[in-house]
Amino acid sequence: MRWLVFGANGQLGQDLLEILPIAGHEVIGMDLPQVDITETASVVAALVSHMPDVVVNAAAFTAVDDAETNESLALRVNGVGPGVIAEALIGMPGVRFVQVSTDYVFDGSARSPYQEETPTCASSAYGRTKAVGEEEVLRKLPQNGYVVRTAWLYSAHGSNFVKTMLRLARERDTVDVVADQYGQPTWSRDLAAQIEALVCSGAPAGVFHGTSSGATTWYEFARQIFQLAGYDPQRVHPTTTDRFPRPAPRPAYSVLGHAKWESVGIPPIRDWEYALADALPLILASEQA
Repeated sequence: MRWLVFGANGQLGQDLLEILPIAGHEVIGMDLPQVDITETASVVAALVSHMPDVVVNAAAFTAVDDAETNESLALRVNGVGPGVIAEALIGMPGVRFVQVSTDYVFDGSARSPYQEETPTCASSAYGRTKAVGEEEVLRKLPQNGYVVRTAWLYSAHGSNFVKTMLRLARERDTVDVVADQYGQPTWSRDLAAQIEALVCSGAPAGVFHGTSSGATTWYEFARQIFQLAGYDPQRVHPTTTDRFPRPAPRPAYSVLGHAKWESVGIPPIRDWEYALADALPLILASEQA
């Protein structure tokens, strides 16, 4: 298959560019300024030029706090952009489209995992704009549009929580990390492989949750990073969200359920602890390169 990845410079985009050829696919990566997903002419030109079998949109306005004061810009990228791509693909009925979304489409007030069919209820501008993007894709491409929600993404590429903790481990004696937010750390390489498996399975279109199995807090996640990297995890101290006020509310509980994978015969992504153990040596090596 020929894959076209928008947002190719991001964590997931770069991992898709790495794993798809290994799986036997041809892949083209595009990002600004090569393509502007909010402009119809730009998107159509990219599609006509490369004639893909699969399009993945990993491009997004991900500055969660900035979105609170720039919601119109965030909406253009996160909501309008996916709609533009989906509209362009209506005339290419054989092409499948994967829109990458987020746990922030939920408000984090649940106490059990959010299921794929749970109605969205975002409490932040970022979450609201991503929910619009989901709606655009599912409405315009009911037969060929996939929405894959992910969360707490990290990789050897770009900036992320794992790299921040490794830096702080080198710079500080102790680190305070919130212990009252629950979620699923997800290695973007695992997510890339899961997206490939989803598309190649021929599973029906719809919403899937692309997060690691299991759940933890940022505090326990940080301790595990320290432990695996050879630092004393006792240097990580628990704190609460109210000690770090931010413009955008953070979901207290954003664990996503994975029942949909079983229904289409695909195992969910493995447990976050196993993934982190495999990912950390690659992340450490990337920092030394």
